[in-house]
Amino acid sequence: QLQASGGGLVQAGGSLRLSCTASGRYFVGWFRQAPGEERDFVAAISRYGLRTYYADSGKGRFTISRDNAKNTVYLQMDSLKPEDTAVYYCAAAGGDPRRPSSRTEYDYWGQGTQVTVSS
Repeated sequence: QLQASGGGLVQAGGSLRLSCTASGRYFVGWFRQAPGEERDFVAAISRYGLRTYYADSGKGRFTISRDNAKNTVYLQMDSLKPEDTAVYYCAAAGGDPRRPSSRTEYDYWGQGTQVTVSS
């Protein structure tokens, strides 16, 4: 039900835009997981885009948005750093999560897309 895309290799300071296409209109979050690390919250957006949430690590650099006509959520990532290297996953919640940063609030997960930032 979720398809993530847009990852790749980029130099530090560069940008990438990730896309997450869903089969319906969901509350969507982005998470990332580096090797040997837990899957961490990155950003989330409500169903109509009225509310957005960000982890401290991405504030001021990442922007989450959505185009409901295309059932697609975007994560624009600017000023990328090597520590942003991870597999990025999008996730969808059937309801409105009380804690958007918690993995347990999400019902569906995409397959992940690799983001690699070289120094």
